[in-house]
Amino acid sequence: MKKKNFMIAIIVFIVGAGIFALINQPTATFNNKTISQHDDTGTKTKENEENEDVGEESQDETEEDEPSTEQRQLSTVAIEAFQEAVDFFTNQNTHIVAVGDSLTQGVGSSNGGGYVGILDSALNAEGQIVSFDNFGIRGNRSDQLLERLDNPEVSTALEDADIVLITIGANDIMKVVRENFTNLKIEEFRQERIDYEERLQQIFTKLKHINPNTDIYLLGFYNPFEQYFQDIEELDMIVESWNKTGNDIAQEDASITFIPTVDLFDDPDANLFAEDNFHPNDRGYQRMARRVLDYLTNEEG
Repeated sequence: MKKKNFMIAIIVFIVGAGIFALINQPTATFNNKTISQHDDTGTKTKENEENEDVGEESQDETEEDEPSTEQRQLSTVAIEAFQEAVDFFTNQNTHIVAVGDSLTQGVGSSNGGGYVGILDSALNAEGQIVSFDNFGIRGNRSDQLLERLDNPEVSTALEDADIVLITIGANDIMKVVRENFTNLKIEEFRQERIDYEERLQQIFTKLKHINPNTDIYLLGFYNPFEQYFQDIEELDMIVESWNKTGNDIAQEDASITFIPTVDLFDDPDANLFAEDNFHPNDRGYQRMARRVLDYLTNEEG
């Protein structure tokens, strides 16, 4: 038991130090079975026109060392993968609004656009067919997003949104870590998940009040520590339970769709994370973009 507690303490210290050093909003690790989750959310950014290589995931992972490859025009594979979506959105004047945390902002990607920027570049490569507004803010929790929906700039964009994309909740988890850093127990996450569920319901209610006709897509969590702490089952338990919360809410409302992402990053042989080891890199965001597009075209069609 002493040995186990000692190992846990070491993991907590290492992960905690790494998070606080690498991310603006504090992050830390999970004691009782360490967890450290990436700070989510970023400064409000309109998506840059990033020419990201959204295909070629089977190529060498050395692409991460060749940013020029990631930033040049879409590859043939990418064009083929997105062609159906381009055809789908053409002549629809679709407006997509993204809100949430650092995953929405695109923290970790080479040009800061993330998955939203990749969607923008891919869909509008041959001409503007979909307009995007990105209101991702690094470090945002669900309570902060709930308040930001009242911001006139955000609410005005939402009033005209055909589709709303959301990433939120990772910083709710990190709040538990920060407040209980020296005595972290899984029970603390269970209670916070209940509070998160209530706030998530309020976010959806407010979104539908602002725009009753929009379709809402909630992206799920992934576990960035799977590759390092595979033997700590509690990490997966937390991610699974919080994902289930979002999915359960979505199942109750036809206008809300849950998009899973945990499987996209369950690939120890692929380099999917940025240098901070928490946020996705270009390749990770490419996977997210293709998954989102999959759901958009299937659901909308």
